[in-house]
Amino acid sequence: MSELLLGIESSCDETAAAVVRGGRTILSSVVHSQASLHAAHGGVVPEIAGRSHLEQILPVIDAALAQAGVDLDAIEAVAVTSRPGLIGSLLVGVSAAKTLAWARGIPLVGVHHIEAHVYAATMEQEDDRRSGEDYPCLALVVSGGHSALYRATSEIRIEFLGGTLDDAAGEAFDKVAHLLGLPYPGGPAVSKLAESGNPRAIRFPRYRSDDGAPAFSFSGIKTAVLYHVRGQDALAPTPAPESIPDRADVAASFEAAVVDVLVEESLRAAEREGLPTVLVAGGVACNRRLRQVMRSRAEERGIRVRFPSPAYCTDNAAMIAGLGFHLLRAGRTANLELDASPR
Repeated sequence: MSELLLGIESSCDETAAAVVRGGRTILSSVVHSQASLHAAHGGVVPEIAGRSHLEQILPVIDAALAQAGVDLDAIEAVAVTSRPGLIGSLLVGVSAAKTLAWARGIPLVGVHHIEAHVYAATMEQEDDRRSGEDYPCLALVVSGGHSALYRATSEIRIEFLGGTLDDAAGEAFDKVAHLLGLPYPGGPAVSKLAESGNPRAIRFPRYRSDDGAPAFSFSGIKTAVLYHVRGQDALAPTPAPESIPDRADVAASFEAAVVDVLVEESLRAAEREGLPTVLVAGGVACNRRLRQVMRSRAEERGIRVRFPSPAYCTDNAAMIAGLGFHLLRAGRTANLELDASPR
């Protein structure tokens, strides 16, 4: 059974490679961020992302091998994100992985990006025995492109329960950051400004599903912020940041509303499904308020919560190699016909 895997991730705007032993021991994790390339556009531009991946994929793989102190001869399998994501970006990583697997005569594993985020919340455990204590569980994956809940019964058995009806939480952070004159990416910028604001100053709306089925919605919160900042004329130009008198309060109140929705819908789903543990992953899982509120309210209800460390919340290849190990162990390998899929 192969143990040393090279992971490759290129689903959106980070080019990443990592070397992981046994699905858990991270020997290296290299991430090249494109944030500066997309900042001027206020969001990810697919063509720019794809071109950057083409330029960076081989240097990033070389850096991951060097950081791990191994060469390609030591790699026993290649795991790569094959879905979902930006199709042009995905194709760069998939093409690189297929080429390496073919040239070295080693197994190829296609990995689902969202399932890898779920696994990331457990892979920093000391061993597989302790990781197994987390299953079955509810998994919340929350990022710029995804806000969804899953029931996970093992590393490779994950069932979709429900997701956002409109914007993802991270996307809402980016749009509100733009309204407040803050830089991209919006999540860290809004959170930093929120530290000096009052989260109770403005009562922005919170979505609650009528039938109790797991779901999220953030368009109402985003629109409420828009009207608060611009007034009732939504087409009016965005005021200069310095002219928004309660800017920090807006950021804090918006963040509080988003966190409230994420926490309450997740814990309610965990109780409904009878699941004792909640795993939280994805870029928004770095948010300090989300971590504090989720842990506090979960403890009140007797539910365990687990977050990855911040480095493994955002897109990375360690989680791809880690989950790839378990897929490989289960015999779920791919051939050279593996294709990328945005869905």
